[in-house]
Amino acid sequence: MGANRPKVRYDREADIFYILVREGPVKDTVEVAEDIFIELDEDGKVAGIEIWRASQLVIRPVVEEIAEALRRLTELSR
Repeated sequence: MGANRPKVRYDREADIFYILVREGPVKDTVEVAEDIFIELDEDGKVAGIEIWRASQLVIRPVVEEIAEALRRLTELSR
C-alpha cells in the first residue's frame, strides 16, 4: 500500500471520524461547516479532517445510501 495513503480512524466514544492526510504538526484548524474541521500544516496544506457527530454526519448517510442501493438491486433482480 502507498505510504501517502490517508489513514482513517473513528472514536466511537467521542463520535469523531478523523482522516489523517499527512503526518506532521498542525498549524491551524478551520471549521468549514458545523462540526467539520480541516487541519492545516505549516505550509497551508491539509493535514487532517475531523468530523464531529460522525454517526449522524457520515455513518448514517452512508448506511442509508447502501440500503437504498441494495433495495434497487433487489428490485432489478425480480
